[in-house]
Amino acid sequence: MPKPTNPPTCKLSIIVPVYRSEAILPKLVELIHDEMEKEGLAHDFELMLVNDCSPDNSWQVIRSLAATRPWIKGVSLRRNFGQHNAIMAGLNHAGGEFIVLMDDDLQHPPHAIGDLMRALQEGYDVCYTRYLNRQHAAWKKLGSQFNDWVATHLLGKPKGLYLSSFKGLRREIATEVIRYDGPYAYLDGLILDVTRAITTIDIEHGARHEGEGNYNLSRSIGLWMKMATSFSVLPLRLATYAGFAIAALSLVMILFVVAQKLLHPELPAGWASLIATVLFIGGIQTLCIGMVGEYLGRTYLKLNHKPQFVVGSTTWSRENDVQT
Repeated sequence: MPKPTNPPTCKLSIIVPVYRSEAILPKLVELIHDEMEKEGLAHDFELMLVNDCSPDNSWQVIRSLAATRPWIKGVSLRRNFGQHNAIMAGLNHAGGEFIVLMDDDLQHPPHAIGDLMRALQEGYDVCYTRYLNRQHAAWKKLGSQFNDWVATHLLGKPKGLYLSSFKGLRREIATEVIRYDGPYAYLDGLILDVTRAITTIDIEHGARHEGEGNYNLSRSIGLWMKMATSFSVLPLRLATYAGFAIAALSLVMILFVVAQKLLHPELPAGWASLIATVLFIGGIQTLCIGMVGEYLGRTYLKLNHKPQFVVGSTTWSRENDVQT
């Protein structure tokens, strides 16, 4: 798998995973180019648009845009691999000294790209953005709070750091991140494994330009499972602790029941309490077995070389295509 170990080919790479965005892309491209002109980087940046097998005409739009704009590079994946895997595909092709990752829905303001790059130039490895006015549904905000709490405990995320999808990183960090070749990429976990030289900037979170977000509840849960089982063994340890705790509780309950029977022989057998205990212990056992199965399943798929992404075509020479 190619790694960006060669000297950078431009100052800045902007990577945008694309899904159901055919109507948004022209506006996004225009705004990004305007900002690059203001930053004096109009001839020293590249915009990497990664089509995650979008079911609309996004790839046709990308090819059309790239045909008249040499600073646009399009990558199309053979199937939908998910946002983080699509970003990994972009990182494998990026040539910039600095790399900015952003969404395709214009909720991430292009004018903040320059601020991200300046933070990296100050010496930080990674710069995240923190939204001042999040334009998300209530369930997404609650989910983000839960994800933030879990990431703090599972990944050792610094408290107060919001893991937004709009961020910048140095080329050296990208080099380390793409060493991961497993099928379940979780970018923030990979970044936190590499560095703690992280800062944040505040931005205004814009309203979605058109349509609805692509992250529903099931995809959000899937992303959480990636984080929980791909970068920490804490869930397995919790299962072990739960087993010890339940065993100890069961011993105490047995002693209590025996004592009660000896002191009060007239007490009837407690059918309800017995069933409740069996169901409780059975539920915990099922949960623990499922957790172990999740880890084993991911290990099995990695050993069988399940691909992280597969490039179908690019807007430049096919000989540079990457499959991993």
